[in-house]
Amino acid sequence: MKLRNKINLYTSVLFIVLLLIMNTSIYFVFSHLIKENELERTHAEVERVVTDIRGAVDRIAPRELLRANVPVDGMIQLLKEDLTSDGKFTSPTEEKLGARVSSFYTGEVSKLITYEGSPYVFVSVPIVWIDGSVVNIQVTTSIAATNEMIHLLAIILIVVTVIAIVPTLISSRILSNLIIQPIRTMINTMKEIQKSGQFQQLKLEDTNEGELVEMGKTFNHMMELLQTNYEKQEQFVSNASHELRTPLTIIENYADLLKRRGLERPDLFEESIDAIHSEAIRMREMTEQLLSIAKQEPWNIQLEQINITQLVQETVTTFQTTYQREVEMEGNHQTVGYTDIQKLKQLLFIFLDNARKYSDGKITVRIGQTDKDLTIQIQDRGVGIPNEDLPKVFDRFYRVDQARSRKQGGSGLGLTMAKDITDALGARIEINSKEKQGTTVTLFLPKDK
Repeated sequence: MKLRNKINLYTSVLFIVLLLIMNTSIYFVFSHLIKENELERTHAEVERVVTDIRGAVDRIAPRELLRANVPVDGMIQLLKEDLTSDGKFTSPTEEKLGARVSSFYTGEVSKLITYEGSPYVFVSVPIVWIDGSVVNIQVTTSIAATNEMIHLLAIILIVVTVIAIVPTLISSRILSNLIIQPIRTMINTMKEIQKSGQFQQLKLEDTNEGELVEMGKTFNHMMELLQTNYEKQEQFVSNASHELRTPLTIIENYADLLKRRGLERPDLFEESIDAIHSEAIRMREMTEQLLSIAKQEPWNIQLEQINITQLVQETVTTFQTTYQREVEMEGNHQTVGYTDIQKLKQLLFIFLDNARKYSDGKITVRIGQTDKDLTIQIQDRGVGIPNEDLPKVFDRFYRVDQARSRKQGGSGLGLTMAKDITDALGARIEINSKEKQGTTVTLFLPKDK
């Protein structure tokens, strides 16, 4: 899931949850308060009735006092301890309360009850009657109107919540866009850099200090460092090309001259001549390979259908003629695949040259195929590569044996170039090696484009 959608989802869910919690809390708090208010109001009404009865019991019959204080929507009664009633009166709308089973209480009781699906407030207050006994004055009042108001409040809160979700979603979307915009700008800048190859920086218009502004400044600083390093690399390539190529060519020419005329003093010049000549060639090859890698120019790949077996055979023949080394071909069946002829030849020369440098015996080249790939194996029976060095063989300038590589002219760049060419061809390389037994390089070429 994209970061924009995550921010939008998380903020929306958070706001909606908070809104639900807030509205639910309002509903329960209001419901509790209004019901408590009904209990207190009814209790106060009962206390008033009790006071009236105590003050007029010697002048007015208790039944008449009870009848005069019947609630509009409820019932009032005087209940004795033996559960007999000395007066029970109901309003016309709540006559069903007359059938409700009554209970005697020794203390004051205030509670909410439900009878036949209707909500009521019930209050019972004990008093000492004229004969010295304890009786209850009990009042039951309907709170159906109060419940309807509470239900209306619930409906209003639900509607408000649903309506509030729309601006919540819109605001979270706007918020995610505001947060993502600098990141999106950075991504677009990176893509433009990747496409054009030119370093660019973000335009920071916000002067406020914040994480996003800090991220933009860090990105610009990183671009400055990359551009500086790139310019240093270009300068190095230019300086290496200018400073090394000419003197190395001169050294090589003078070494050839000394090799031709220095036979008059072989005891004095032979060792120096060979060293100068081999060093000059090695350094020139290293410089040329270094320039090719450092420029990082895109490979001009031209895929075409060719006879892989024939190309490998021609390359092996050229190699044998040049270096006078025995190379054995295995797998003479004709294989056809798509590749770049020149790049594949360059790969084969790199692998064959490495086999020549690090072995003295026969080199074997095998051609085969799997379900998806064509395979070319080049096997030598030389010094091999230690297991701990195998992961590093594609690193620039890495050489397993510095002294041996220097003597044989290795620059440490051949396999680096081979890896780059292989990636450009859509192929892959596997290297298997054992010390003092030899190395096998396997090139996997795709059968199709």
